Amino acid sequence: MDKITLENDALRLEFARETGALIGFTDKLSAWEVLNRPHLGLSFQLLLPLPGRRNNPVFGEKQQLSTVNVASDGRSVDFGWDRVTSAYGGEHPIKLALSVALSDEQAIFALRIENRSEYVVETVHCPYFGDVQRPPGAEDFESFHYGYAEAVRRSLYPSFENTLGYYGFDFPVQYGPDSWRSGAPAVPYVLLRSATQGLYLGLSEPSAELVAWHSELRPGYDSAIDSRVPESSSISGLDVATRFAAIHLPYLQPGESRALTPVAAQPYQGGWQQGVDVYKRWRDSWMKTPPVPEWARHPHAWWQLHINSPEDELRIPFKELGAIGAEAARHGVKAIQLVGWNDGGQDQGNPSHDPDPRLGAFGELKAAIAHIQSCGVKLILFAKFTWADRATEWFREGLHRLAIKDPYGDYYHYNGYQYHTATQALNINTKRLIPMCFGSDEYFGISAREFQKVLDLGADGILYDENQHHSPALLCFDEGHGHRLGFPVFSRDNEFQQHLEKMSREVNPDFLFAGEGVYDWQFEVYHLSYHRSWDKRHVPLSRYMLPQMPLMTAISGFNDRNMINQCLLYRYIMSYEPFNFKGHLDDFPLTMDYGRRMHALRTELRDYFWDGEFRHEVGARVTTADGERHHPYAVYISESGGLPGIAIANYEDESATLRVDLEADHRLSRYRLVDDETWRSLEDGIIIPARSAAVVI
Repeated sequence: MDKITLENDALRLEFARETGALIGFTDKLSAWEVLNRPHLGLSFQLLLPLPGRRNNPVFGEKQQLSTVNVASDGRSVDFGWDRVTSAYGGEHPIKLALSVALSDEQAIFALRIENRSEYVVETVHCPYFGDVQRPPGAEDFESFHYGYAEAVRRSLYPSFENTLGYYGFDFPVQYGPDSWRSGAPAVPYVLLRSATQGLYLGLSEPSAELVAWHSELRPGYDSAIDSRVPESSSISGLDVATRFAAIHLPYLQPGESRALTPVAAQPYQGGWQQGVDVYKRWRDSWMKTPPVPEWARHPHAWWQLHINSPEDELRIPFKELGAIGAEAARHGVKAIQLVGWNDGGQDQGNPSHDPDPRLGAFGELKAAIAHIQSCGVKLILFAKFTWADRATEWFREGLHRLAIKDPYGDYYHYNGYQYHTATQALNINTKRLIPMCFGSDEYFGISAREFQKVLDLGADGILYDENQHHSPALLCFDEGHGHRLGFPVFSRDNEFQQHLEKMSREVNPDFLFAGEGVYDWQFEVYHLSYHRSWDKRHVPLSRYMLPQMPLMTAISGFNDRNMINQCLLYRYIMSYEPFNFKGHLDDFPLTMDYGRRMHALRTELRDYFWDGEFRHEVGARVTTADGERHHPYAVYISESGGLPGIAIANYEDESATLRVDLEADHRLSRYRLVDDETWRSLEDGIIIPARSAAVVI
């Protein structure tokens, strides 16, 4: 096979000269042949629906190249196709120009399409890898990407985890944990990794265009009962291959041209942290985070309190609400997030942000907020603009026009949430939530006017629940909103937040903008993110990507030492939530006492465990008495002296004796527990009682 080779000190890429298919990809630094089976090489794939034949693909590896230009330095190549032939529609006047260029460490794939045909170019696979090999000797191989403030890990080998119904596809596939976290911009990169090295794939431009990450196992499982990947290179006469693609969804109309978002590929050495470092270096080259209000920069805790739901709890009238300020102050809690204050309660009446008249008048809520603030406590109002409540007259009589529409002209809907009664638990009278289109200037303005009500109440900030994840919608097809067909619904997320910030600036320059599960690029405009991380295996991916940004997690157990330990390890703000945020701080004294002790410890040692740089497990190794790796722990580098400090938790119900070995040339000397102020020597090991935590400096 005649081939074209691009090469530098780190990478070697090989292409079939006749078709432009990528037939070889080698990490020269580790000798990992990521692609090494030329007959499985791929270049791109288009979906070009025909009348009566929606699934009409264009297979790039079957197209004849029109032009090929290789740079004289051997580090870039331009491929051109003047026309393409689809599987069922014959030849089409669709022109493609694919540029592949090597930087010092990356291969960057950039594709431009001119659609001169009468059909819509719906999706584009590019780059498209025909058979990703795991690194030599790797016993495990997985995809790794952002989920809900943490990592989502999907096995590729020895089992292949299928994420969609087997009935709909010929092969096991992976697209992501759910619709909005299937790709960019919410998930701008993915790692294909073993324990010691991997391949980073991510956007190389900060674009809001939708790009999804896709893996596929061909021809299928060896053994379906355990999702086992065949060990041989073929089975039943068929090639065994793991395909991977970045899937763009441009919905290019007839006569339309567009350059797709370029995608970078880079091998790396090390654990997932080193792969994420590739992303961080790129993102930090263009994204800046906003200044956080002064009060939120220091160690502190919150209390989340719900006062109403669609089933009409009506727990605390506004005129009695001021008393919670004194309760929070007594427990040393700095901020209260008030939920369910709006008309209809939590998850009803959206997007209305009128105070619920059954709880009291606007003025009564405003007075209660002022009283809470006089206690030295910040009051944060729960807010929600992403959805509309389908059951309201407002939606039925007008707002439905502004909902995100699918290709058939129908609005998407989200199933909603159940509250308190068996009727809701059985999903009988649950309020359905409709994702609204911020590509519509009209809805953009409606949401801004609803936010003005929060400002008028005098709140210290908002926690924007489910801020702009738009689920299950990804694109909007209603051109009546003033946008193009197939408009990416994430496109105005940060613009909307910037508009709210401008509105708040004159009223309160220290107004806090928090969101739930803020995806990484939203930290360009948000100050804080709230999530729930009740899992011993929780991987603090958001914390690793943004070591200094305020992140908060829920503390709901009545002796919730392990969640408080997790907060120490990962620099999470504690959000106290007794009775699933329906109760009071006095309701769980064991949790409050341990939380107070942890807060005092990290305040005393904030140079390490608050202001220091979070490095997860990079730089140290914590082991048990028998030499096994211990989990969890976290390494910090102190802000003032650049010295390492280690926070270690013991989640188990029995004591653990541990030791720490540093990679750097520093010496650890002493440790103490969260609930014991005595500093101890490391000579006899670090002894951590059940469900406790220690810091080592």
